[in-house]
Amino acid sequence: MIVDYLLKSNPFSLNKREKSEIFIKQINLLTSHHYKNCSIYKKIIESLKYIIKNNKKIEDLPMLPVRLFKKFDLKSVSNNKVVKKLFSSGTSGQEPSKIYLDKENSINQVKVLGKIMSHILGNKRLPMLIIDQNPNLLDRSVFNARIAAIHGFSIFGKDYHYLLNKKGEIDYKSLNLFLNKYAKNKFFIFGFTSAIYEYLIKKLSSRLVNKKFQNGILLHGGGWKKLEKLKISNRTFKTKLFNKIALKSVYNYYGMIEQTGSIFIECKCGHFVTSNFSDIFIRDKNFSIVKNKKKGLIQLFSLLPTSYPGHNILTEDIGEIISEDNCKCGLKGKHFLVHGRAKEAEIRGCSDVR
Repeated sequence: MIVDYLLKSNPFSLNKREKSEIFIKQINLLTSHHYKNCSIYKKIIESLKYIIKNNKKIEDLPMLPVRLFKKFDLKSVSNNKVVKKLFSSGTSGQEPSKIYLDKENSINQVKVLGKIMSHILGNKRLPMLIIDQNPNLLDRSVFNARIAAIHGFSIFGKDYHYLLNKKGEIDYKSLNLFLNKYAKNKFFIFGFTSAIYEYLIKKLSSRLVNKKFQNGILLHGGGWKKLEKLKISNRTFKTKLFNKIALKSVYNYYGMIEQTGSIFIECKCGHFVTSNFSDIFIRDKNFSIVKNKKKGLIQLFSLLPTSYPGHNILTEDIGEIISEDNCKCGLKGKHFLVHGRAKEAEIRGCSDVR
């Protein structure tokens, strides 16, 4: 298996030529696999007048708009093989995306996520502070993106402490117990961007915690959501965290529940970077590939989705590729920025499949 082979290497080691050779073969194979095993995917591909063949260019292979995961049950395995069903956080009255994982797909996603996360956390599990409530206090009738993220990243931690109590307020007693025990060594902090801003930057009393966060490693993601009007730049976000609690190691991440496991972490230069398991293209409003440093819709590739056709998706996000293989951080791969959601008209135009 190609995933097992790549797990033996540094997750940011493949250059453009090496990755291209692997991806054109593997994405072709995944396209054929899902065409044969997912009847709805087959109908979508046929509606696009695409003929399954070994394409020589990865960008010519058919992509699925992520909105279709909200409309259809897209899975390439039988129901009795499904071990986990993930849901996105449905917004504005929309149906959530539904992702079906079998045992093999679920295991590979955990392995790859671990490989990528080891780049910033190392190989040992660290004491973990979660900027949220305990998931056991949340509505668990739906395993949504919020709960999935907390559970997913908790495998890299130990002795979990949650910043918020059951009322959604900062639990200073629990926080200080955690910091008094672990502040002198590395520890892992996880939360969503909007929650980090609301609780660590705005509400946390720096006087009460006495700048004990300086050895923390923060991973945050998910964007600003309901706090969009309060959005600040990445640089300002990091500056505020340092000034408030002396936190220096701050990493943003970007990812889709439709490609769980294939996350994109922020490099030292402030760009998201593709790993050996993922790739990205940027498309204009006519869905043509655009050059680096030009904005457009983000198209994502992943080698992981085998139980559902999420290997080649067109997102509803706007981004731009900054460089490839030559960032000052030293990590191989495409380095890119995400600028927010696309306008509704652009989204509707790329998902008109019935």
